[in-house]
Amino acid sequence: MFVHPWRHAALIRILSWRDISGRYRGSLLGGLWALLTPLLMLAVFTFVFGVVAPTRWPGAEAQGMGMFALRLLAGMVVHGLLAELLQRAPTLVTGQPNYVTKVVFPLEVLGWVALLTALFHALMALLVLVALNAVWGTGLSPTVLALPLIVLPYALLLLGLCWLLAALGVYLRDLTQLVGPLVMVCMFLGPVFYPRQAMPALAQPWLALNPITIPVEQIRRVLFDGQWPDWQTLAQYSLVAVVAYAFGLWAFTKFKKGFADVL
Repeated sequence: MFVHPWRHAALIRILSWRDISGRYRGSLLGGLWALLTPLLMLAVFTFVFGVVAPTRWPGAEAQGMGMFALRLLAGMVVHGLLAELLQRAPTLVTGQPNYVTKVVFPLEVLGWVALLTALFHALMALLVLVALNAVWGTGLSPTVLALPLIVLPYALLLLGLCWLLAALGVYLRDLTQLVGPLVMVCMFLGPVFYPRQAMPALAQPWLALNPITIPVEQIRRVLFDGQWPDWQTLAQYSLVAVVAYAFGLWAFTKFKKGFADVL
């Protein structure tokens, strides 16, 4: 189950590159938009939350408006990966009917392609975030080396959810309309615009059920606080991620037997 992507590594690589390059085909700046977009987001966050509507983030005044904007951008990058992948998931199979009905194609590959495309843009944004923090934020700490250990389980969890939603989306077309609001709920009920400690004490443990909560908190911890991840929390999250990955792949494999009949 966990080695299956390597059987189609070349196919995944080709389709992922085609997906990424196709997004910028015809644009003047091309792939530079992958780096410019997080910079534009940072400018908007700085203006909106620092000038127009200052938020009550503990210690925000002492850290300065720029540092606060960097913390917001970290949360938005993590949520953006979830949003791009899951909003695409329900139509992942239905949008490619030829792969189902006319050719023999390993449909699981579509999930990997969607993940790698979204991951490419998220990693470009993280690269910009690390560079900006090194110059204008808290500096460059060795703990930044732990970022891949945080992103990897998050990516596995999202891939499992993507497969599950892609399979269900073939049979439940209304799922496309439902995923959008759920993605928004993940943003506003996650530590994107505020820390978990700003929530009522009774609600704070429930916030951990949001898939973006642990990655956002751990990325901010290693990037801005210069601390290594909370290894116990990260291990528990990784276990959940592996289960979600395995369940999503199992469900997709189970349901795909009827895809051709429905499409």
